[in-house]
Amino acid sequence: MRLVVAAIGRLRPGPEATMVTDYRTRFDGLGRRLGLGPLDLVEIDERKVRGRPAEAAALARALPEGLLCALDEHGRQLASPDFAALLAKWRDAGRAAAGFAIGGPDGLDPGLRDRADLVLSLGPMVWPHLLVRVMLTEQLYRAAAILAGTPYHRT
Repeated sequence: MRLVVAAIGRLRPGPEATMVTDYRTRFDGLGRRLGLGPLDLVEIDERKVRGRPAEAAALARALPEGLLCALDEHGRQLASPDFAALLAKWRDAGRAAAGFAIGGPDGLDPGLRDRADLVLSLGPMVWPHLLVRVMLTEQLYRAAAILAGTPYHRT
């Protein structure tokens, strides 16, 4: 199952970009054996889209046909093992792709959020939208590690 993280804004070279690259690489190496991946990242230049409706349209164009997971502070919070189980359920159901939408600083357009199969929150705190992709890629890697039975995730 192909995974795509589409996000408004571009990561500049630095620790956040390095972490995203590291977790994507780890995910791709482990996920391939599990029928997950590749994990693609599509960054949309926020200067080219103004306002949440334009951001939503750009995100929709960047995301694959298939499942849509919208990242939103008011979404459902999942423990890492539950997130892993959800990815496995989607994969085992024969889903070809899943897209994860990360909006800009003002969040996602309600129209895009409302059509999501899952609205996911990374916790009750508000996180910088550039840091969210680091946290999401780490959780995708952690999910693959859980499904593979590696010791990366310890409870």
